Amino acid sequence: MSESTTVTSTRPFGELTTLADLGGGTFAATIDSVWTIGPKVHGGCMMAVCAAAARDAIRAAGDEAGVMQPVSVSANYLSAPDPGEVRLVTTVRKQGRQVSLVDVDLVQGDRIAVSAAVTLGVPDVGAPRHEEPSALAGLSAEPPAGAIHITPDHPMGQIVHVAKGCDLRVDPHAARYLAGEQGDPVNRMWVRPFAEDEADPDTAALFALMLGDISAPVTMNLGMFGWAPTVQLTTYLRHRPAPGWMRVQASATVLGDTWFEEDHVVLDASGQTVVQSRQLAMIPKG
Repeated sequence: MSESTTVTSTRPFGELTTLADLGGGTFAATIDSVWTIGPKVHGGCMMAVCAAAARDAIRAAGDEAGVMQPVSVSANYLSAPDPGEVRLVTTVRKQGRQVSLVDVDLVQGDRIAVSAAVTLGVPDVGAPRHEEPSALAGLSAEPPAGAIHITPDHPMGQIVHVAKGCDLRVDPHAARYLAGEQGDPVNRMWVRPFAEDEADPDTAALFALMLGDISAPVTMNLGMFGWAPTVQLTTYLRHRPAPGWMRVQASATVLGDTWFEEDHVVLDASGQTVVQSRQLAMIPKG
């Protein structure tokens, strides 16, 4: 997708995660180039597509009520696919009344790009019995006037094409790299799907799962720019998100000479923790 292309769909994420059943536990998806970082498909979007395939496989195997959601997705990234057609090859490892397990390979051509293990169950619905205070709790529930709107014309939007498929606004107090400065390896933002994607509970759950990898690498706040490839990512869906803006914080505690970890926490409009994730990535070489 060129920089001037306008997204005309009112449910781009729903289209991304609506799969065609090819039979035999195999599904097909079309990944539009809006779901890319630079020329390659965004890792969180691939995780969401794998989760959608696992959910479709379990529904085909007997979850007719559709109550099970992908509460955990653990993905290994083997190659970086291009936007376009992909296949999702699923294997149901366990089909239970409370927990089901599905393995998913995302394949493009003859190469496996992502190998994921998906755990499905019913997310929490009530208030937590215990919860540690979150740094995100002090962030306003909606983006203030000073939040940086990542539009297609913004320099970051010309690389993070994902921002064309949702509303993404960044906290300038955390993202110091946007001002040419350095700071702690922390990034904070507000994200909201398009209205039709938000209105579909299944799509909204997958969108929240995708947000476990939405931040630009926090290494950028330390002046380390360039591609920071994700090697392994595990994401938990704790709750279905309430409609409205979701607050996201990405942070790291140890940046080594080759590896760093990056954690995401996502709160919904009600302040509920809906997603937690941790990934292992490589320090940019550039």
